[in-house]
Amino acid sequence: MYQRLSPRGTIGRRTAFAAGAVVAALGLAACAGPSTAGAPAAEADEVIDWSTIEPATEITFWSNHPGMSQQVEEELIAQFTEETGIAVDLVTAGADYDEVAQKFQSTSQSPDALPDVVIASDVWWFRYQLNDQIMPLDDVLDAIDADAADFQQSLYSDYEFDDRHWAVPYARSTPLFYYNKDLWSAAGLPDRGPETWQELEEWNADLAAVLPEDGSTLGLSVGPSWGAWWFENMIWGHGGAYSDGFTPTLDTPEAIEAGDWLGGIFAEDGMATVSQDSQADFSAGIVASTIGSTGSLTGTLDAAAFEVGTAFLPDGEVEAGTPTGGTGLAIPSSRSPEQQLAAAMFLEFLTNTDNTAYFSQNTGYMPVRTSAVESDTMKQVYDEVPQMRTAVDQLAERARVQDDVRVFVPGADAILSGAIEEIVLSGTDAQTAFEKITPQLETAYAENVEPYL
Repeated sequence: MYQRLSPRGTIGRRTAFAAGAVVAALGLAACAGPSTAGAPAAEADEVIDWSTIEPATEITFWSNHPGMSQQVEEELIAQFTEETGIAVDLVTAGADYDEVAQKFQSTSQSPDALPDVVIASDVWWFRYQLNDQIMPLDDVLDAIDADAADFQQSLYSDYEFDDRHWAVPYARSTPLFYYNKDLWSAAGLPDRGPETWQELEEWNADLAAVLPEDGSTLGLSVGPSWGAWWFENMIWGHGGAYSDGFTPTLDTPEAIEAGDWLGGIFAEDGMATVSQDSQADFSAGIVASTIGSTGSLTGTLDAAAFEVGTAFLPDGEVEAGTPTGGTGLAIPSSRSPEQQLAAAMFLEFLTNTDNTAYFSQNTGYMPVRTSAVESDTMKQVYDEVPQMRTAVDQLAERARVQDDVRVFVPGADAILSGAIEEIVLSGTDAQTAFEKITPQLETAYAENVEPYL
């Protein structure tokens, strides 16, 4: 039996960072991501009596519109303004989470130019917290009766550090296994995803016989904030991990075996190919299956001319596990209490039971409140689009806390993704690729995390 690991939420009992820590620039290669230097100073543990604060009448929200959600966000903003009288300026701050983060980092030296609400992805929120760029939300959420206990705790706990929460879940996802039901049927396969990666390898010959020319059984995209996310399922499946706490464990036999297995499925006689856009190739029928975000579901269903199947990520030979991902919403610490209170009201509105269900219905992201999961709205959605149930069930049955080095060490996600690209694109053996990046991970930790323990 596979054991589901408990969600994060105890990191504050492992270690606490000194207040006011400002993280130095990584000083690594360009793949390490934007600098984290230059964060504005903030008053440590300032206590605000929120009952004495009048909310601002206008705030700014920086988003990348995850899951092509700009229209949905605009609809919700209009409703929020009608209900509260607070205007929200929706700014497209980047095409993806990394671009939003880069803009947020570069603007941090000009506090007046910062937003009141900002997207905070799974690999960026902690960097914001280290820099004192975002505020803890527990007190202000309590003050506006936001019912934080109703958040799906495995998602809300992802933002817990030092016994406080630094963001709320918003566009949250798990990677899903997508498969082309038409090709599956033509190959004589059962109408389900593979239970293990080894089973998909066994099915490869049958699928190869019905694939279009230059097609493949599995198409995957690589790159920062992507390759290291889906590979976490595979390294766990072989009994390995990126790290034990903050200590890299890429030199273990299990991790090396996982990396070499990955290289093998992309080899000339393997079952996988690299896609520039694996979701587009899947929707076009070029690849029979792919790993895609939950947030890609609605777009994929609209784009595909065949029936789309969704399934849990396959298990490995040793273990099972699916990482969570996506983004939360954070409030910059440098904004005035009036702006912060209005921003908190907006966070609560965006993520309340009805609106998280509406956002899920229109994007494919998971509803972030327990009350929404089995709401009448979502039950109707599951009946009409059963694929949307997969992510909710996978979260309950397979979710596993991501390895610390990926989500807590600045730049580590890009470093890990670089090694995965070497294995997949250049055919580098896993031991060599992992030996190359381990010192980079150790340096990133030593320079940007360890001094603040």
